[in-house]
Amino acid sequence: MDRGPRRVIWLGFLSTVGFALVAYLVARNATAPFDSLLSSAVQRFESPTLTELALALSFIGSTKAAVVISVVVIALLFFVLRHRSELVLFIAAVGGAALVNDFLKHLFQRERPTLHRLVEETGYSFPSGHSMGAFALYGILVFLLWKHIPSRIGRALLLLFGAAMILGIGWSRIYLGVHYPSDVIGAYLASGVWLTASIWVYQRYRERGLRRRRRHFPGG
Repeated sequence: MDRGPRRVIWLGFLSTVGFALVAYLVARNATAPFDSLLSSAVQRFESPTLTELALALSFIGSTKAAVVISVVVIALLFFVLRHRSELVLFIAAVGGAALVNDFLKHLFQRERPTLHRLVEETGYSFPSGHSMGAFALYGILVFLLWKHIPSRIGRALLLLFGAAMILGIGWSRIYLGVHYPSDVIGAYLASGVWLTASIWVYQRYRERGLRRRRRHFPGG
């Protein structure tokens, strides 16, 4: 994150290639063996405790919870920290991911799994909206908070928290039987494409602003 746009470009490229591959396999119905194997492995450990955990994580990844978290972050960025450009980045990353997810769902129109479903869901399956939203929300939070945490331990804990929430919400959708594993993986990759594109634009904007200030105030 401290090395600028080059790393973001590489991550965006890898996410794009990965999503293209997963989308191609999904479109050709070639992910069935993988989906069946991984879904069985996840659901094999079904228990009342894990079901409660999955339901809780699924709720945290829902639109209602994401909206509440986003409103809190937006209020903090706007009224407390006065970080206007970061506010725009946050809204673009989270809101844009939701729009991209809706577009992709209607593009692929994949039906949800029907076997061993613990809760009922409507709508198309690929890519997972919960997983895509979680990746965008917690991914952008990690990016925005990173520079405000000076210690390595603090940054490591931040990364662990973000990763745990993203992976946990994705796991919950597979465990509850409302998504195929390829839905979740595709969602992570698609959100990675959008998130890295948003961050790249933001970094370019910040760099141009710094260059303009240096030209106007060369000795500052």
